[in-house]
Amino acid sequence: MVGKNCFAIASDRRLGVQLQTIATDFQRISKIHDRVFLGLSGLGTDAQTLYQRLVFRHKLYQLREERDMKPETFANLVSALLYEKRFGPYFCQPVIAGLGDEDKPFICTMDSIGAKELAKDFVVAGTASEFLYGACESMFKEDMEPEELFETVSQALLSSVDRDCLSGWGGHVYVVTPTEVKERILKGRMD
Repeated sequence: MVGKNCFAIASDRRLGVQLQTIATDFQRISKIHDRVFLGLSGLGTDAQTLYQRLVFRHKLYQLREERDMKPETFANLVSALLYEKRFGPYFCQPVIAGLGDEDKPFICTMDSIGAKELAKDFVVAGTASEFLYGACESMFKEDMEPEELFETVSQALLSSVDRDCLSGWGGHVYVVTPTEVKERILKGRMD
């Protein structure tokens, strides 16, 4: 979800196989660099493999270009990497969030073969996405400050995952501004 020169990216903490919970502290959000974050919902092993390949490609880009990728460029990299494997795809739904030029927030998500969905307000992915759409649509406001954005994202996430038996166990939220990155762990009903 975007705010005024900031963005928030959040996920639940449950790792499961269908209705069986394997872990309650699974990390789905990864920092690519200070201004770009990646969330990967879906199959845990595919998410870890995809993340490793993306970090490798980003490091090659840093060596060649001597700078970090812009969020739009990173989204194109993720899309191209997923499309390469379209006949045997990674079972992941990535969410990319970052701050671009002039600290303008950028968010997008894509399906497992790399078809991008760009948005100006919020994007969702995962098993609770139907519930997240409703909660985010009702709670989102334009130009939120970082603290208000954190509250909005947290309430939307927790209220949505409580309605989905395949997600939950609290949440993990990052709020990113041009000057700082705040990370917070949310306690859910089951904690």
